[in-house]
Amino acid sequence: MGVIELAAFAEAVGSAGPVTIAGLRTRGGSVADVRCVSAPVGIDWVQPDEMTACCGAGTPVAELNAALAEHGQRVALPSSGTVGGALAVGHSGVRRLGDGPVRDVLLQARYVSAAGEVVKAGGPTVKNVSGFDLCRLLVGSCGTLGFVGDVIVRTRPIAAHSQWFSAEATDPHECFARLYRPVSVLWDGSTVWALLEGHAADVSEQATNAGLRACDGPPSLPTGSRRVVPPADVASLTGTFVAEVGVGIVHHADTWTPPIGDPRAMELESALKREFDPTGRLNPGVPFG
Repeated sequence: MGVIELAAFAEAVGSAGPVTIAGLRTRGGSVADVRCVSAPVGIDWVQPDEMTACCGAGTPVAELNAALAEHGQRVALPSSGTVGGALAVGHSGVRRLGDGPVRDVLLQARYVSAAGEVVKAGGPTVKNVSGFDLCRLLVGSCGTLGFVGDVIVRTRPIAAHSQWFSAEATDPHECFARLYRPVSVLWDGSTVWALLEGHAADVSEQATNAGLRACDGPPSLPTGSRRVVPPADVASLTGTFVAEVGVGIVHHADTWTPPIGDPRAMELESALKREFDPTGRLNPGVPFG
């Protein structure tokens, strides 16, 4: 079992001057007119029995999943872009209902701090730990607290059978209530889509009981804005949207300016950024989370 070399990455980040990081640029890319670095690429190891894998943060998610598929496993990250990019942004894909949030994927990270030092957070095993959970803080921080160099992630088994289904529906919760542990349920105001996984016979029976028919896949997601609403409020949405039922995430065609957050939470975020990056050199101007 090797160890990914981070010395060159840490040297590239350095300890002074503004710097940004970029992967495949599928999630907005780097900060313009700022010196840019890239995280290490490559899969260090896969431990199928432990359901864990180690790779450079610059490794494409598709490449990691291809290696894991040889062992009948996958990683619960959105399929586009790099592993580090998915963790830095922290947005789950439409499978969040079944897979859980992105932060649960990360077990250990080695990152380069604003001081140019390599820091390890978390541990390589799937178990509860005491103390400050720095890994969860890094997920969704958009690289403002440190640039992740390599990670150990937990993996999941690939289901024996996976199929999308759909049906006309004016209330998505009626269909939702008939399903047992769906991986994803989407709704656009008139049609509901559900991703079911398991044994083929069980999936087929569950879909029939819910009045669903097999389809090619989920709808395209609007890209105007992404917001969160209470899951119970999904049925009252209007306009052009696709909602993740049971999760409360809504992909809307309209642009949207988020409301001003809780002043206490905003101050806590500012204090964290000052603690981790006193001069604001990492991804300058990028908001936390």
